[in-house]
Amino acid sequence: MNSISVRALLVRGMLAGLVAGALALIVAYCLGESRVDAAIALEEAHSHDHGGGEELVSRTVQSTAGLATGVLVFGVAIGGIAALVFCYALGRMGRFGPQATAALIAGAALLAVYVVPFLKYPANPPAVGNPDTIGKRTALFFLMVALSVLLAVAAVILGKRLAPRTGAWNATITAAAGYVLLIGLAYAFLPSFNEVGKDFPATLLWQFRLATLAVQFTLWTTFGLVFGYLTERLLVPRAGAVTAGSGTAKRAATAAG
Repeated sequence: MNSISVRALLVRGMLAGLVAGALALIVAYCLGESRVDAAIALEEAHSHDHGGGEELVSRTVQSTAGLATGVLVFGVAIGGIAALVFCYALGRMGRFGPQATAALIAGAALLAVYVVPFLKYPANPPAVGNPDTIGKRTALFFLMVALSVLLAVAAVILGKRLAPRTGAWNATITAAAGYVLLIGLAYAFLPSFNEVGKDFPATLLWQFRLATLAVQFTLWTTFGLVFGYLTERLLVPRAGAVTAGSGTAKRAATAAG
């Protein structure tokens, strides 16, 4: 990878992240915002006796411009980071081409960055959770993200080192088993929180959590497909271009002869 290729891939990664963010924004607005509104209505119904503070940002702005800004900026950011990971991983993950490598990175990121931490600390809508523990819950969630990513990287390194001795299949199984074991230990030793009120509708809670999963699935799946397509066009010569280039070279050689 030279500096020009890295820069071109970084731009394409950010562009793919923007496209992925736009689709994730649609999913978040269609599936998530109605659940957020329902949770806010429940929260207000239970706290009307205590009065409410003045909103710094209106709910309309939060659900439109605020949501769009957050999702699109996140999409561009993860697109750039994933593109840099792609630059390192391409050619180091077996005989996978650009599209397959992009798909593997997107799938691994979805699993390690969101799904694994989500299973320990799932997303909660408004009106769920003790405000006094929000700082601790946030810190533990990001700790879980960091552990999951670091263990995933360690599993990949372990698999590559074992592959020459045990074969690719056995190395993959061993590395995956080690990752699952260590994640299980993290699940067991890190504190859990059960702060869902008894009167909060279970259906609404799970609809909200499934909506957040749908947003992340849309984001990473779209990124993997779009970035894979863009990198394939950049890095793999098209048959027509190769044929044309060969023909030009032959004509030049004939003229020189």
